[in-house]
Amino acid sequence: MTTAGLMIAMLIGGAQVALAHGHEHGDIHNLEISNPSKNMKGGFLTTKEIDGYAVSFHIMKASASMTKGDSHHLMIKIEQKGKILNDLMVNSKVVYPDGKSESKMLMKMGDWYMTSYDFSHLGKHQVMVLFKTSDGKKHFGGVVYSKKPS
Repeated sequence: MTTAGLMIAMLIGGAQVALAHGHEHGDIHNLEISNPSKNMKGGFLTTKEIDGYAVSFHIMKASASMTKGDSHHLMIKIEQKGKILNDLMVNSKVVYPDGKSESKMLMKMGDWYMTSYDFSHLGKHQVMVLFKTSDGKKHFGGVVYSKKPS
């Protein structure tokens, strides 16, 4: 395995442990319930400060051809002092209303990092993100996305 591959594997493993640790102990320290007024028709957008970084959480319905069975795209944008940060390792975790959870790495797409999840179930979804900055520090936080009947 290459050095880069080993570093990616270590970051992914660490991210999954950190995300799981926060949920299992009920101590999701940077998790807040989002402002329902920020739910948009077919989507959701909110920005939250995490350790001095402005982290935008954007959830939008995806066309069936753009996902692998998931209903929505999760997009994350990370900024510091108005500058968009690139070249980050970004992992996400969603805890669904039924208590089941799923973790996925995000891919860079323009100014955003993106993946997809199934947000079609009614109720509160815990949406968490873990990212590592160039100084080697890991940053963790999240929001709650509420899916209500249409």
